[in-house]
Amino acid sequence: MNNIFNIDEKILRESERALDKCKQQFAKIDDITEYNQHRVLKAFMDNDISERHFVSSTGYGYGDIGREALDAVCANIFQAEDALVRHNFVCGTHALTVALFGMLRPGDTMLSVTGEPYDTLKGVIGLNHNKSGTLKEFGINYKQINLMNDGNLDYDSIKESINEKIKMVYIQRSRGYTLRPSLFVEDISRVAEIVKKKCPGCIVMLDNCYGEFVEKKEPLSNGVDIMAGSLIKNPGGGIASTGGYIAGKKHLVEQCSYRLTTPGLGKEVGATLGQNRELFMGIFNAPHVTGEALKNAIFTAALFENLGYDTIPKYNEPRADIVQAIKLRNDESLIAFCQGIQKGAPIDSFVIPEPWDMPGYENKVIMASGSFTLGSSIELSADAPLREPYAVWMQGGLNFHSAKIGVMLAIQFMLDKGLLNIC
Repeated sequence: MNNIFNIDEKILRESERALDKCKQQFAKIDDITEYNQHRVLKAFMDNDISERHFVSSTGYGYGDIGREALDAVCANIFQAEDALVRHNFVCGTHALTVALFGMLRPGDTMLSVTGEPYDTLKGVIGLNHNKSGTLKEFGINYKQINLMNDGNLDYDSIKESINEKIKMVYIQRSRGYTLRPSLFVEDISRVAEIVKKKCPGCIVMLDNCYGEFVEKKEPLSNGVDIMAGSLIKNPGGGIASTGGYIAGKKHLVEQCSYRLTTPGLGKEVGATLGQNRELFMGIFNAPHVTGEALKNAIFTAALFENLGYDTIPKYNEPRADIVQAIKLRNDESLIAFCQGIQKGAPIDSFVIPEPWDMPGYENKVIMASGSFTLGSSIELSADAPLREPYAVWMQGGLNFHSAKIGVMLAIQFMLDKGLLNIC
């Protein structure tokens, strides 16, 4: 291996050991990537995508064939009846919020079966503040089922809690800032089966962030009614500069579109402003880029396990999302890791991230993301709240070769600060 970055020989040695351990796991990722890339290519072919679909629209955006074709392509890929893919979803939380407000009405009850949702969604529900515009303020009830002590789903409690009063069962696929296991499609399907047996009309909704293209199976073909996510995560392929999606049953997507625009107009309006080309390119590249991010997560886990750290998941465990958690034991190491990741970024490598009071979060948060798209977490990034157990959540990497160096530079930075010993 070349040593352009003057990385310590001990780190280089441990990196080679980690890579050797990862060969079998990388082969599995390549198989999933190839399968999903073929599915995406087929969706483009089946919808006759051509240059005419990249033309920009302005104003109301009536008759934008590119917008309509992108919805059709994504519906095909996600095995949905319909999809709503828009650049004007400002983040994943926005897409989820549009879906929740689109489908829930005053007096309805939303039941989260994965415990407390991600920090920013707690604000949407109204769990952690009294700000205006929350689901709670609109009279929408919230209940949750906590996870088991081992972090897994409590299927017995889910079965006991489902009744005709529950309008929606909400599932968060990824772990958020917890160390519980992320959910496989098999886990999600089991929840959906329990729900539909007891209450066929109950909506099963999935927060699919970080989980797209990680498996061959799709949640919407396995009991989920509707799901949402961000285009600056997996499905944007590192090319989409903003946006999000909602996909699922046609009548539910239509309800969500009325919330995004207005009742009666829904999906029929919305100028694309020249965004179509990069959204198509992003979704086309998404399986490959997701595979690269998964390889980096596996490599990182193997490397830190070699150094004596606890990782979740382990390098050789199956994966349901692209996120890799590492227990770094103290705040100094956590901060140093993130600052080291920033040093390995193609953009803003000279910047030193510091913990700050980020809106929507309960603790100070440090975020490293030297990305072409601000905040993109399909590009190499690492972030964490400064609280026990001082774990960092790392994800992304547009290509494995540069992401690998970013991780090694993070270790180098920890070593230089005296926070790490390598024999």
